[in-house]
Amino acid sequence: MSAATIVADIEVVCRDGSVIGECPTWVSAESALYWVDIKGPALYRLHHQTGDRRTWKLPSDCGAFALVHGQAAAIVALRTGLFRLDLTTGGLDRLMAPPFDPALFRFNEGIVDETGRFWFGVMFDPLDGDTSHPMKGQLHSYSVSQGMRVHDDRAEIHNGMAFVPGGRDMIIAHSEDGSISRLRFDPGNGTIGYRRPFARVPSELGVPDGAAMDETGHYWCAVYDGGRLRRFTPDGQVDRDILLPISKPTMCCFAGKDLDTLYVTSATEHLTPDQRREQPLAGALLRLDPGVLGLAKPVYVR
Repeated sequence: MSAATIVADIEVVCRDGSVIGECPTWVSAESALYWVDIKGPALYRLHHQTGDRRTWKLPSDCGAFALVHGQAAAIVALRTGLFRLDLTTGGLDRLMAPPFDPALFRFNEGIVDETGRFWFGVMFDPLDGDTSHPMKGQLHSYSVSQGMRVHDDRAEIHNGMAFVPGGRDMIIAHSEDGSISRLRFDPGNGTIGYRRPFARVPSELGVPDGAAMDETGHYWCAVYDGGRLRRFTPDGQVDRDILLPISKPTMCCFAGKDLDTLYVTSATEHLTPDQRREQPLAGALLRLDPGVLGLAKPVYVR
């Protein structure tokens, strides 16, 4: 099945030039979008209507975050461990040490399930920059009652996490080999099971990065180094490509009162000076009209 190629009207929301913008998260109760710059490192909040912004600077790479139910706080997955961030004072309290060697790995991407578990992956990203001997890390989840749990999904780069409508399957990408898989998910006990292939992104196009799900069960994947969002049908067929004015989109998120707006984060990491001049919007937060409505996502850890 060939993809329809669409050149969308793009609105530039923030021109921050993020090193790795990631994890855009719509919080309907606040009419606000949160996201991170992994390498900033920082957490950001943008009010959807007014454009008012707030920034929380962080001390080490922030791969993922989730808000805390009933508190002005977030759980932030830093290279140095899992922390509670007080959104009023900016104070940090470490909840636990990282479950890996932080000289070799950091956390990467996250999502909250319907029961309030915070799921987050890892990325092989050695501080010395030597990636010649890549290693795989495991998928984790965290809840207030159970703490951190390790799950049987190993990858060099976890990405593209989404829950399909109904919540009984989880989709996850392993960016290093371009694979996207569909895992059986039990929301009652928070376990993953039977795995089957869902889709692939060919290496010559780019790699699968962050994703979002629309209300019809179509999976929207940012193709890093591919300059596009790729929409897959519920059975994993390519449906359409939306071309972007940047080569490194990292993740998309449905937002707005009716979930009819799509935000896209992006990166400048590894772009040459010439590429930066050719892509003045690299690292920006972008917004577009996707033509469909999104699927609401849980955002609070419980």
